[in-house]
Amino acid sequence: MPISEAKKRSNKKWNDANMAERYDRIQIVVTRGKKPAIAAHAATHGETLSGFINRAIDETVERDTAQEATT
Repeated sequence: MPISEAKKRSNKKWNDANMAERYDRIQIVVTRGKKPAIAAHAATHGETLSGFINRAIDETVERDTAQEATT
């Protein structure tokens, strides 16, 4: 079922009001053709592209912090 124009406007209004105060934005650049592969990998694990990237960052920071603590 398509989203109505009123719903689109409502979503945009909410995003404009809330996203900037709740989230920081980071732009990343990947080699051409890599984005679909990353998105497909995320989807096979039930994640969004952003969710996958956030998890990858969190796990890497956690691993690196643990390694630094043992050295």
